[in-house]
Amino acid sequence: MTLFTRVSAFGQVRFWLVRLRAAVQFVCPRMKHSSYKSAGVDIALANRVKAGLPALLKLARRPEVIGEVGGFGGLFALRPGRYREPVLVSSIDGVGTKLKVAFAMDKHDTVGQDLVNHCVNDIAVLGAEPLFFLDYIGTGRLEPRVFEQIVSGLARACAENNCALIGGETAQMPGFYQPGEYELCGAIVGVVERAAALDGRKSVRPGDVIIGLASTGLHTNGYSLARRIFFEKLRLKPDSYVPELGCTVGEELLKVHLSYGRVIQDLLKRFNKSVASNARLRVIKAFAHITGGGFYDNIPRVLPANCDAVIQKKSWNVPPVFRLIAERGRVNEREMYHVFNMGIGMVAIVAADTAEAVLRFIRARGHQAWIIGAVERGAGKVQIV
Repeated sequence: MTLFTRVSAFGQVRFWLVRLRAAVQFVCPRMKHSSYKSAGVDIALANRVKAGLPALLKLARRPEVIGEVGGFGGLFALRPGRYREPVLVSSIDGVGTKLKVAFAMDKHDTVGQDLVNHCVNDIAVLGAEPLFFLDYIGTGRLEPRVFEQIVSGLARACAENNCALIGGETAQMPGFYQPGEYELCGAIVGVVERAAALDGRKSVRPGDVIIGLASTGLHTNGYSLARRIFFEKLRLKPDSYVPELGCTVGEELLKVHLSYGRVIQDLLKRFNKSVASNARLRVIKAFAHITGGGFYDNIPRVLPANCDAVIQKKSWNVPPVFRLIAERGRVNEREMYHVFNMGIGMVAIVAADTAEAVLRFIRARGHQAWIIGAVERGAGKVQIV
């Protein structure tokens, strides 16, 4: 069931009340209200949550959102005059076992941001602007405080990315999840002009330069290995302070997955606008989001079959968390670059003669970035040297 929201504050309240009531009715449709709580579902949850929702959600909207609350699908009126040949770009993802850290820290406002930003990045690499987002929250019993924190994170990230939070599903399923735990995933839809869509396999050439944009840490991948090393092998707790990190383990692991959506759109407008329809003349050739699979699996997705990406590992400072995982966890270098982003959350492949200008542009927008390598003739692989 997908529900959608009007832009009015009243509509926002109704939207989330319908989500909660629907979840309750799904679990126990024939039971009396007094039985819901004993079955593990608290119908009063809606009344406790509704007061704070308008302020959280009114920012996560776009004027294209239309329709009444309570339908079976969200409505978004794409403005046809803005595009010659619009192509919709979609992606779906979750937060993975980073949620385990959120449960342990009892901190739930960052995972919603992680989810939205990850999805934004996945479509941004194609040149797409995010339009709307839908989430799914599944749990045994969702506490009002936890629900509000999750939604606040979703709404905040949607607002920062100019993306409408158009709907979602909240399913309470007693006995299905461990107490205090939940699942969180979401889907995003964006749009790009067909002629301007990025395809590195058609535009990347030997001699192009690779620029790396800094991550905030692990982002949302590699957590199964990181948790095993920190919490099992090293026997640390989420609140253990680690001098090398300058914070606790939990604080480090809950750092928000950074969104590169805005800077990517700015780069394309500044450097590709006049030659967007000619892939061979573009300054910005391709982007690769460094997520699960690290450098070795993600960069080849935008490389021609006759090109290799040669990454100079000493061209940026690897954050302490990765050095700690490698040294204390005894993880070899190749696996580190295959599992983690190593401090580089996004890679841009650009024309060599404008690489310095692109680098200055990225830095001027508040992102740390470095020239970290180049494209050479090869077999569509990544070399870390």
